Amino acid sequence: MKKGLLNVDYTNDFVAVDGALTCGTPGQILHDYIVQVTKKFHDQGDYIAFLIDQHFENDTLHPESKLFPSHNIEGTDGRKLYGDLEKLYQEIKESENVEYFDKTRYSAFTGTNLELKLREREINELHIVGVCTDICVLHTAVDAYNKGFKIVIHEKGVASFNQLGHDWALDHFENTLGAEVI
Repeated sequence: MKKGLLNVDYTNDFVAVDGALTCGTPGQILHDYIVQVTKKFHDQGDYIAFLIDQHFENDTLHPESKLFPSHNIEGTDGRKLYGDLEKLYQEIKESENVEYFDKTRYSAFTGTNLELKLREREINELHIVGVCTDICVLHTAVDAYNKGFKIVIHEKGVASFNQLGHDWALDHFENTLGAEVI
């Protein structure tokens, strides 16, 4: 079974202390684990997709503009990967098994060619890390389930600014989507 790592929204705006929509400490605690897992997938030659929320300054038509403060604005430091993950990405980004996707909705599958890239490589097992567990990670996992992928959620690799939502999503992954939570 071929596998891939989906690294969802682990950016400065979602994780850093001064991030525009930070999950704060819960997200920061993930740092070493996410970097380690990403290195492991790269060293094994497995596929890695960085799926990064993309917004534009003064975009009042995007549905999230009514729900959240501006975040992950194109061209800002807030949109860069958090901590050492940015450095690692810069080191491995030219690898044929590493891709970066701009996403504009919660699910990494909506409006991107992620599914096409996974199918081209015959990947059928998706490991997911990132933030926020109950928003973008959840919607990505639901779409992955509906598309027939096996889902593995790394519990030490996901967090949210809403602990209740985080806990609910972990249960939902396992008991509704049949995901393996490790």
